[in-house]
Amino acid sequence: MLNRNPGHELSLRVVLFHQALADRLGINITDHKCLGILHEEGAIPAGRLAELTGLTTGAITAVIDRLERAGFVCREKDPKDRRRVIIQPNMEKAKNEIQPLMEPMIQEMSQLMSSFNQQELEAISRYIDKTIHILEQAASKLQKAKNTSRDK
Repeated sequence: MLNRNPGHELSLRVVLFHQALADRLGINITDHKCLGILHEEGAIPAGRLAELTGLTTGAITAVIDRLERAGFVCREKDPKDRRRVIIQPNMEKAKNEIQPLMEPMIQEMSQLMSSFNQQELEAISRYIDKTIHILEQAASKLQKAKNTSRDK
């Protein structure tokens, strides 16, 4: 392939992997990615999940409804502010259902990482960290532009 773009290929494969994983779990990819955020963040208010994803509060409500029906989260009243709802991930269910599906890929990735020396791993890590930063900035700019165009 003459114009091979490894970054594009990697992005596509990551999306397709997560779509396949979501399909196996019986949820959609947006719900799956929100569940991933909850796994990283722990219990958070629904509004915070909306902020982290860039989704509207209405869209987040629908995501939470679907994840709750699937047993992956539950809603709890915020003891400090009864108007707020805290989304509590069901870590046991996630561990029991998601971990077995991811384990083969995790093992292969671990084997791949062990094939690189420390200097190579540091270079890869720097590249990934800088890529994450660029993606965060690009997403933020897109979100701000979307919000600005809505205000007009």
